[in-house]
Amino acid sequence: MTAPTAIRRLNAADPDFAHHLDHLLSWESVSDDSVNQRVLDIIKAVRERGDAALVEFTEKFDGLHVASMADLILPRERLELALTRITVPQREALEKAAARVRSYHEKQKQDSWSYTEADGTVLGQKVTPLDRAGLYVPGGKASYPSSVLMNAIPAKVAGVTEVVMVVPTPRGEVNELVLAAACIAGVDRVFTIGGAQAVAALAYGTESVPKVDKVVGPGNIYVATAKRHVFGQVGIDMIAGPSEILVVCDGQTDPDWIAMDLFSQAEHDEDAQAILVSPDAGFLDQVAASIAKLLPTMERADIIETSINGRGALIQVRDMQQAIDVANRIAPEHLELSVADPQAWLPLIRHAGAIFMGRHTSEALGDYCAGPNHVLPTSGTARFSSPLGVYDFQKRSSIIFCSEQGASELGKTASVLARGESLTAHARSAEYRIVDELFIEGQGK
Repeated sequence: MTAPTAIRRLNAADPDFAHHLDHLLSWESVSDDSVNQRVLDIIKAVRERGDAALVEFTEKFDGLHVASMADLILPRERLELALTRITVPQREALEKAAARVRSYHEKQKQDSWSYTEADGTVLGQKVTPLDRAGLYVPGGKASYPSSVLMNAIPAKVAGVTEVVMVVPTPRGEVNELVLAAACIAGVDRVFTIGGAQAVAALAYGTESVPKVDKVVGPGNIYVATAKRHVFGQVGIDMIAGPSEILVVCDGQTDPDWIAMDLFSQAEHDEDAQAILVSPDAGFLDQVAASIAKLLPTMERADIIETSINGRGALIQVRDMQQAIDVANRIAPEHLELSVADPQAWLPLIRHAGAIFMGRHTSEALGDYCAGPNHVLPTSGTARFSSPLGVYDFQKRSSIIFCSEQGASELGKTASVLARGESLTAHARSAEYRIVDELFIEGQGK
């Protein structure tokens, strides 16, 4: 393996900088035709044949032969057993992380509200949790117990009655940390299925898998494509792209720290994106040297190198203000403000999934145990999207109660507007409640 000498160096003063930046950021997560058709076929099979299709696909894709769907259901006792099989430090870490995630998300919970107008009309909003949420968790060696906490705990805080988890166990590989996290997070039911078939089962239901109201959680291209197709039948959290980190640094942080922060996202996969923005050209050189020095020490060095060379960049800017402008243009999933006074720059940040403040706040803390959710908008969608939260598992219903006087007065406004739209039934429905006969006569009745 060679040192990553191919990492891009961009300068915001370059006349073509915007073009180069757009090229660097471009990412298309849309499936090709073959993947799309295979997913559609899988969804159709699950809708038509239910459990039988799930058993068939589990054997085909996961190499796991089972006699029936019953073999793909994990009882609560199995989750509790996992707690005894992990190490004491692992259990303590999961419990501490869960407590912090729960505490943070408790503050997001929204309550119903209403107010009464002078004439007795009552307006408000009723906030209700979803009945059932489905959590997709990647299985096998690429397992993320932290994602179980981040997806299940907000649902439970929201008051979701039942959280159903699906997690594949390819070739029988069971990740005890994932099951232990599910136990701690309060997951109600677990099915050892995965892929597009698991998403279809959650969306439409089978003899064994209950139909849910929303599907959340990360997955591969087949899972993402399936989520696209079932959206509308159920809600989904997002179609996530590769992991991203953008570090804005004034040049005073240890360059080894910054290099490792960039690695922390680059090691996810080859398409992950790690970018450093700084007004200090010499500091960019130092970080490049740190990258070359530290890369050979990493377990996932090959993945990091491919990511850094393919989609990473070191960007020189004129000053910190331009650094913030570039950050807002990128709208990153994770933004580190590794500067002397991050609070001073925070009001200028308009687009970011999560903002890590100061030199000592690594993105990795947010991934595991800081408290805020690590399910974040990617690929620039932080311009209009938010982190996963309790509000994703609650829905809102409008409340309208009119007194006799209120209905009469509002009816006049509704009548005029409805007749302006030539919707006579709307108008007359409102007019029946109007007690002002002069107004009715003026409407031509």
